[in-house]
Amino acid sequence: MESFKALFIQQLTQCADSSIQASLQSHWQPFSERHPDFDPQVSPEFIKQLITCWTGSDFAAEQCLQHPDTLLELLNAQNQPTDHDTQLTSALENITTEPELIKALRLYRNRHMVRIIWRDLNRLCTLQDTTADLSAMADACVEQAMNWIYNDLQPLMGTPYGAAYGEEAQPLKMVVLGMGKLGARELNLSSDIDLIFTYPYQGETQGGRRTVTNQEFFVRLGQRLIKVLDCQTSDGFVFRVDMRLRPYGASGALCMSFSAMEQYYQDQGRDWERYAMIKARVIAGDIHGGKGLLNELKPFVYRRYLDFGAITALREMKRLIQREVSRKGMETNIKLGPGGIREVEFIAQSYQLIHGGRDRSLQQKALLKVLDTLNDNGYIEPAEKAALREAYIYLRNLEHALQAMADRQTQSLPDNTEAQKRIAFVMKHDSWQSLLGTLNQHREQVTRYFDHVIADSDNQNKEGSEGSPWQALWLNQLTEAEELKQLEQTGFTEAGKTRQQLVSLRDGKAISRVRRQSRERLDQFMPLLLKVAANSPSPDTGLVRVIPLIEAVLRRTAYLVLLMENPAALEHLLKLCTASPWIADQIARNPILLDEFLNLKDLYHPPVRDELADELRQQLAHIPEDDLEAQMEALRHFRMAHILRVVAAHVSGHLPLMKESDYLTWIAEVILEQVVAIAWRDLTERHGFPESTDGTLCNPGFIVIGYGKLGGIELGPGSDLDMVFVHDGVPNKETDGTRPIDSTTFYTRLGQRIIHILTTQTASGLLYETDMRLRPSGSSGLLVSSFSAFEKYQQEEAWTWEHQALVRARVVAGDSQLAEKFSQLRTKVLTTKREPDALRQDVQDMRTKIRTHLGSKSTEKSQFNLKHDDGGIVDIEFLMQYAVLRYACDHPSLAQWSDNIRISEELEKSGLLSQENAYGLREAYKAFRLQVHQQALQNQPPIASSNEANLWREQIKTIWQCFMNNK
Repeated sequence: MESFKALFIQQLTQCADSSIQASLQSHWQPFSERHPDFDPQVSPEFIKQLITCWTGSDFAAEQCLQHPDTLLELLNAQNQPTDHDTQLTSALENITTEPELIKALRLYRNRHMVRIIWRDLNRLCTLQDTTADLSAMADACVEQAMNWIYNDLQPLMGTPYGAAYGEEAQPLKMVVLGMGKLGARELNLSSDIDLIFTYPYQGETQGGRRTVTNQEFFVRLGQRLIKVLDCQTSDGFVFRVDMRLRPYGASGALCMSFSAMEQYYQDQGRDWERYAMIKARVIAGDIHGGKGLLNELKPFVYRRYLDFGAITALREMKRLIQREVSRKGMETNIKLGPGGIREVEFIAQSYQLIHGGRDRSLQQKALLKVLDTLNDNGYIEPAEKAALREAYIYLRNLEHALQAMADRQTQSLPDNTEAQKRIAFVMKHDSWQSLLGTLNQHREQVTRYFDHVIADSDNQNKEGSEGSPWQALWLNQLTEAEELKQLEQTGFTEAGKTRQQLVSLRDGKAISRVRRQSRERLDQFMPLLLKVAANSPSPDTGLVRVIPLIEAVLRRTAYLVLLMENPAALEHLLKLCTASPWIADQIARNPILLDEFLNLKDLYHPPVRDELADELRQQLAHIPEDDLEAQMEALRHFRMAHILRVVAAHVSGHLPLMKESDYLTWIAEVILEQVVAIAWRDLTERHGFPESTDGTLCNPGFIVIGYGKLGGIELGPGSDLDMVFVHDGVPNKETDGTRPIDSTTFYTRLGQRIIHILTTQTASGLLYETDMRLRPSGSSGLLVSSFSAFEKYQQEEAWTWEHQALVRARVVAGDSQLAEKFSQLRTKVLTTKREPDALRQDVQDMRTKIRTHLGSKSTEKSQFNLKHDDGGIVDIEFLMQYAVLRYACDHPSLAQWSDNIRISEELEKSGLLSQENAYGLREAYKAFRLQVHQQALQNQPPIASSNEANLWREQIKTIWQCFMNNK
């Protein structure tokens, strides 16, 4: 440590640039004269930081001159985090008049601005640290100034009271919403603070010398708050306050009630106000009430579905930005000029407005976090995120350097040489030209990405313009003969039928009732659809299958905008609907699935299991734990979206049968894991935890056993879930919560909750059909069995067909320790030695019963039920089940698997099935299942031509006879 004066003079004389040296000398001379005794022991590093601070900020130097103790504070605690609430409370502790309040707030602000500028210019903290520090200071200043004025107003005007209808009136506080950079905790060094004032309920004040309305009280409070923060005194200002973002702008009431706010945004809210409300945050006053208000306004900001209806408004906002950028002189403005801060903000907020209603992870305020989420969720590429992030941080740091100079709100580059050298110095550049080179690189990157966001479509889709033949057809400007001729000449082979479908849509009652905007969108979309359909391999099929989707979205035509904005998405929609009416039906019922067509790479390549699980966890993480309705909707959309991906990959030939079943099963498994977690969390919060048989609290001591196709990893697109629930709780022992219930009731309710989440019809339909009939004692048995009861039933009471079902059983969700106990029990049961003749007879009797009830009833020999007729899928399944029950006692490896393919491989390894027969069974099984899936995608029953299947059928029958006759 050395003398402050000596070190400063030493480093001052070593400054290489004469302009910077002169600037520092202009600060040092008056400081040393006014404070000749100020000479603490400091480090050389501290002096370097002081030189950077004074070079970059005349304001900081002036504050140090006026208050040298500020330097001592920096010397002792320059890197310590600041608790503004505590420190400001102390600073205002003895304030008794408004002038004292005004002065104290400014002194507090100025002292901390020096500290913040010091840390920022010396890069002792990140950009995020600086903006968060500034925002926290603003929050504290607004909160404490408002509270002081509120208390000062009460003796004269009383205390505002109000309540919801039918409730007792309570004292009310004003709510202050921080907008823009304050709302996002991104304030810059000399930023305005954009505020909106509101209050919970109408009413009147009580207890004052005069009674006024609540609005009159809060308007007066707001006026005084603005004055205290904004007025310029000899000590400067606290924050400039901008109220123009409030409802009706400058002509609107300064403070409105919650109900008036909600009514305004519902009836009159404009698109730019949605854009502004993205960053709204409650910063002061009634925090809880304010958060409730913002939740009520969320549907205004974030549409429930993909909001491509916002594109027109965003495109107009973009044009306004571009026009302003092109104005003379704007090239020096790093916020509003080309490639500036505003363009980065627009990119991020455009994605938020369009996608934020469905993707809740985008409903956040901080820009850098939004960029991370956009990258993580696949909206932008990593390179774009990195470029935008680097540009934004550089631009904001440069903005701070410009503003620190004189504590002035500016984003324009200086035009005098001295200021340029000083800015370059604090930005760690050797020269102003070096700074401009880096700045221009960042701005070019931003402009490139900005230009590609919601690119202007004025020159796109010309086939929708007046004069287009498809436009003339759709708008009924042709005769019937001309319409038919046009359809026939452009590849429609069933022109009459197709025209009739178009006429029914065009002249139907549904269209006559839609809004003008919706009709305009439809009139723009249909010519494009007709053109794309005409260029497809099967124009009639594709068009007719897409029409139900159009009818379904007539009141939500933003989906049509989505397809117009993404011609490739429309082409692939027609392709998949042509290939499968099942796909067409699913999308017509759930138009939200159109979102999947925005990323065609992902559409045809579904993720693996871990990625599925992680994606679902992330989606649910952004939903409040007590919002079951939103959780159920998220689960349903997740399932529909990923089943669409799997089926699209299948139809396009990207996915073989076995992989398809794997993916469909994984989708069910990760959903069941989350459903169990949601139901468990709900029950334990209400009733506490049950105790397990080992004496510990269960967590969760519960498993879901998948049977049939779920257990055999063979789910199809529309498969239901065969399940059994088992728990390991202590019988009749109560849970440990404040509202205890016995373990049997607890687990029964858990099972019921799971079934409820899976099967409730919501706006998006049900999640899965479920079948619980395989539980012990079937439909008459308990919904959830204890493990001990399940074990006893399997070992002492279960029928042979129930042991056959156990072959295809495995745990798909729940407690890992209980899952292991089930696995051991399953192995024990399946490897039990059985009397061969009785087993054979039981299996044959059950097979005959199934064939009688479910096999082909028709005498038509050319038809073959792929599942239930002789030589079909069920024969193969029964063969595998019989083989496991018959031979696993001597060949335990047979009990290892629950799927038929791997069981057949084990039979081959064990010598129980010849290589030829094992291969034949596997190939037949895969061929039949593939055909069943394809029939399902055509909305057809599992019926095939006998001639096509005869080769496989005869081989299966032969193997069946061989097995069943083998003593």
